[in-house]
Amino acid sequence: MAMLAAGFGACAAPALQPGEPRAVDRLVIAPYARHETCAQLTAGDRLDYRYESSDALDFEIHYREDAAVLSPIVREQSTSDSGIFEPRATREYCLAWQAGAPGAIIAYRILLRRAAR
Repeated sequence: MAMLAAGFGACAAPALQPGEPRAVDRLVIAPYARHETCAQLTAGDRLDYRYESSDALDFEIHYREDAAVLSPIVREQSTSDSGIFEPRATREYCLAWQAGAPGAIIAYRILLRRAAR
């Protein structure tokens, strides 16, 4: 059980920096593999995201609360999506793409905008 929880907490890419867009033009995700990128967000921040995929995959934005993994945004079997996520609490949030049997090639862009303080 501890190994499973540790796996969910790990992020595959370096942390996002505010005001610095992360644009990935081509990322190959192997069959049944997962790619994550995470950021520490505070209430009032905005996380702009968009992605496209060669094959249907599962996308989510999630966070941990105690032993639970909660996902305020979930897109099952999607090939594209975009939006603005505004967290309600300060914590680490992760964007995750989970490929199915054929794998996937994704392109994505993420921009963290800090709340005016």
